[in-house]
Amino acid sequence: MGRMSPMFRRTPKKPPQDRVVTLIGKPGCHLCDDAQMVVEKVCGELGAVWEKKDITQDAELHRKYWEQIPVVLVDGAQHDFWRVKEDRLRRALTE
Repeated sequence: MGRMSPMFRRTPKKPPQDRVVTLIGKPGCHLCDDAQMVVEKVCGELGAVWEKKDITQDAELHRKYWEQIPVVLVDGAQHDFWRVKEDRLRRALTE
């Protein structure tokens, strides 16, 4: 009863410095500007790498995310959209 099956063991999480946050938005979008401020702050404090992608320059991103921008991905998986919450992003990078 004391041993867990290998299938159910937690895998160690990567430290924030090994994570990549992607902000997907477009120029002239005030929500995107707000999201960037949150991403810059949290990633700067935790040492996480972040990048910015413009949906007007990428047809696939435009098709996939047009109605949701700004969109934040963590390690390629969608994390948030429209309004990015500082505490939620911090938890995603540290827990």
